[in-house]
Amino acid sequence: MSYGLPKSQQSTLKNPSLLLLPHKIRNPKISSSAKMRRTMSPIPKLPLLLLLCSLLSLAAADSDLVSELQSLQSRSPSGVIRLTDHTVARFLTSAAAARRPYSLLIFFDAAKLHDKPELHLSDLRREFTLVAASFISNNAASSKLFFADIEFQDSQASFAQFGVNSLPHIRLVGPAHSPKDSVQMEQGDFSRLAESMSEFIESKTKLTVGPIHRPPMFSRNQIILAVMAFLIWTPFIVKKILTGKTLVHDPRVWLSGAVFVYFFSVSGAMHNIIRKMPMFLADRNDPNKLIFFYQGSGMQLGTEGFAIGFLYTIVGLLLAFSTRVLVRVRNLNVQRVVMLAALVVSFWAVKKVVYLDNWKTGYGIHAFWPTSWK
Repeated sequence: MSYGLPKSQQSTLKNPSLLLLPHKIRNPKISSSAKMRRTMSPIPKLPLLLLLCSLLSLAAADSDLVSELQSLQSRSPSGVIRLTDHTVARFLTSAAAARRPYSLLIFFDAAKLHDKPELHLSDLRREFTLVAASFISNNAASSKLFFADIEFQDSQASFAQFGVNSLPHIRLVGPAHSPKDSVQMEQGDFSRLAESMSEFIESKTKLTVGPIHRPPMFSRNQIILAVMAFLIWTPFIVKKILTGKTLVHDPRVWLSGAVFVYFFSVSGAMHNIIRKMPMFLADRNDPNKLIFFYQGSGMQLGTEGFAIGFLYTIVGLLLAFSTRVLVRVRNLNVQRVVMLAALVVSFWAVKKVVYLDNWKTGYGIHAFWPTSWK
């Protein structure tokens, strides 16, 4: 029974829970906007904060690696950083170095092989430090490239990690490269030493090395001492020249110079200097045995050339003695004995030269007698 109440009040009495609803429900527009506000969830801030923190930590790690490399570079007299297995892992293969902004040019060295002249490790190591010092001097504010070396005795694991099996060896490790993916400098590029290394860097990294600053042949103090010595000795030199008592006026000096030039020309010394030939070789079958004469026309050892030059010089000196000195001796018997001895020694020397030439090349020299003698 509704006792004459309106329909709205009757529905309220039938459902008393409607009395607990807020009054805003009665306004349909306001209720829809409130529903939208309740359904919209706030933007999650925690993932964004974690992402920002991770980016900042990576940037800080890169900055720490660069600062540490710059500190090691400043402590090195030549600007070349010595790397070990631990530092290779830290600067190249660790998680912090995965997004590194720098490149490393690494020279692989072995101190035990410096005494082998055919490798030229000492010369290449010196040229490498020269390029490093020039790059640092020309690009003082650059942190894109660092120079380093690895010694085999201390870091054999790093040699295996890079796959280095022979020396000399230079590798460029870029920002996105692993040790296996690094770029190797070809053996033929070592011909021009520091200039070739500079061209290799500029072609692979797009960085400018700049001019190579080679040290002068003589230091400033040496030049000053030389000038002072020359000024002190100038009056004495002028006096010797005017009186004709210098080495230039001594015929014995010219005689010694002529003999030296003759020996230098016939011994193949220029060939040995240009080709950098060794004086002797070790026998492959017996390491305790040395080889002084190499059989074959394509090679000549230093000792072999000096031996031939000595034989030629003996013949030349005997000929000069016979034609310039022996003819002034008045005793005919002495002339004949000395001439005979000179002929015997000269014949023996020429025979040895011919025998060695036949042994090396296989070509023989035969005498041809006149037909009337047969």
